[in-house]
Amino acid sequence: MARTTDRAQRGGHSGVSIEDVAAAAGVSTATVSRAVRGLPRVSPATREKILGIAADLGYVASSSASGLATGRTKTIGVLAPFVSRWFFSKAIEGSDRQLHARQYNLSLFNLGGHGSNRERLFSKTMVYKQIDALLVLCMALTHEEIEHLQKIDIPLIVVGGHVEECPYIGIDDYAAAATAVRHLIDLGHTEIALLHGDDETDLNFDVPRVRIQGFQDVMAEAGLNVRKEWDEWGDFTVRSGQDAFHRLWDRPGPKPTAIFCASDEMAMGIIFEATRAGVKIPEDLSVIGIDDHDFSEAMGLTTVRQRPDEQAELATKMLLDELDGIAGSVHSMLAPHELIVRTTTAPPRGAEAAARKGAAPETLIPRAGRP
Repeated sequence: MARTTDRAQRGGHSGVSIEDVAAAAGVSTATVSRAVRGLPRVSPATREKILGIAADLGYVASSSASGLATGRTKTIGVLAPFVSRWFFSKAIEGSDRQLHARQYNLSLFNLGGHGSNRERLFSKTMVYKQIDALLVLCMALTHEEIEHLQKIDIPLIVVGGHVEECPYIGIDDYAAAATAVRHLIDLGHTEIALLHGDDETDLNFDVPRVRIQGFQDVMAEAGLNVRKEWDEWGDFTVRSGQDAFHRLWDRPGPKPTAIFCASDEMAMGIIFEATRAGVKIPEDLSVIGIDDHDFSEAMGLTTVRQRPDEQAELATKMLLDELDGIAGSVHSMLAPHELIVRTTTAPPRGAEAAARKGAAPETLIPRAGRP
């Protein structure tokens, strides 16, 4: 009885770490984490030993943590840079669909477009007491964050871009960008502008860089010049596309016949402002994006389709299967992408007549807005 009382008294001590329990039990920190959270791949004898030592040391302190000794939280964490943008909202929808089917809960951690509260989110309190696994949307993790998650054996997967040291699911962003640019070139465009993503946060995922590289490489392969003044940036929003259009069209000099946009939302911004400025789509300007946003079909936007909801649903299934003891369930996988041709892309003005006469399009019909 005295021992039970001692345990209860020591239960409030918060200075005991998972390393202390692992050292006392003679096992790894990952094994301690699995045992305390009721996860598979720990023998009954080892689990009982670890739980006894953890209780003696006061490691299982709070009521929420104590509950983990007999089972899981049945909650998966989803870490998102934003929740207001299309990709993230669709991914959350897909993850929740799978969680609902498996009777799990979703705990959303929203960075709100910046990483100022990352330290709090990645604390031992967050991952140990609240979630069984973590789904990360479109952001890189630091080496220290990954090391911490591996140490306590939290299953982890990233959706929406390649991340070093982590399993991930996403499209081949380089190939998707190359597909979009080749479509424009195949139509006869040679004067192509780039509207790329340039997120000014510390999320550090590589999607913007990879899509830029895809554009540049395909242009180089085709022997086409990439004009520095036609290299514009945005933050994957409609508004940034609107602003980019004005920077392009207000600048003196030649205008492009086509624009490759690294997201559909930026492409929509281009289309909205081009229409207001009297620039006809696609007669004067072809526009292509990446995503197949929910509004893209209604706008007739040519795009490279991806399905973030399906990516996140599959990633969530992998996490849950891993938690159910199916080793190796969590692994990297490329998701499909597909060119969807609609009405915002067409051959440049005069290209067909030029082809019949064997002349360059520019010698026949001057481009609107060009000196």
